[in-house]
Amino acid sequence: MANNEHSGHRKRMRKKFIENGIDVFEPHETLEMLLFYAVPMKNTSILAHQLINHFGSFSSVLDAPFDALISFGLTETQAAYLKLMPETARLYLDDKHNNPNKIITDENINEYMINKFIGRIDENVLLLLLDAKNKELFCSVINKGSINASQISVGKIVDLAMRYHARSAIIAHNHPSGIALPSKQDIATTTAIKTALDVVGIKLLDHIIVADNDCVSLAQSGLL
Repeated sequence: MANNEHSGHRKRMRKKFIENGIDVFEPHETLEMLLFYAVPMKNTSILAHQLINHFGSFSSVLDAPFDALISFGLTETQAAYLKLMPETARLYLDDKHNNPNKIITDENINEYMINKFIGRIDENVLLLLLDAKNKELFCSVINKGSINASQISVGKIVDLAMRYHARSAIIAHNHPSGIALPSKQDIATTTAIKTALDVVGIKLLDHIIVADNDCVSLAQSGLL
């Protein structure tokens, strides 16, 4: 009987989502439904409440480090499934908002970079390389950690830019603190990268600092 009741509850939740979308769900209900697919044959409502109470919010659960989810009591499969959500969201938005030719403009660069850092809870440094028409040639995380001249390889940036025959480059990194203001170290490292790229005839167009849903352009701020 209990299994039948549980199965019926999941069916009703799916029907509610199909007919109304996610807007009618409370945060714990959304998490509960996600957990359907990682926790079979168990009431996930209690687990969803416990996770949100422990980590503080729906987004904090998904942003929690993998080890923290394991320490809470989730299995490796369950923790990996939850960590897949923000990563998938970032991929979705990146794919959705990139135009077919991947042309980077002043109008789309901020949103482009903000989307690149969705789900990244640690500081990462990203390099975007462009051709003569501002079409994306390469975009990837090149360093996990702070954008410190002693930690990031300027030579690696120059090597990648030359390998892809780039005409220009944009650097971006995130501030997990939630404050997008550039530090003195950010500015110093940007200067070092710009100088190195200038030597090989590649222009550093910008250094963008992302914090949550906000970003600051060093070029637009007159700091580049």
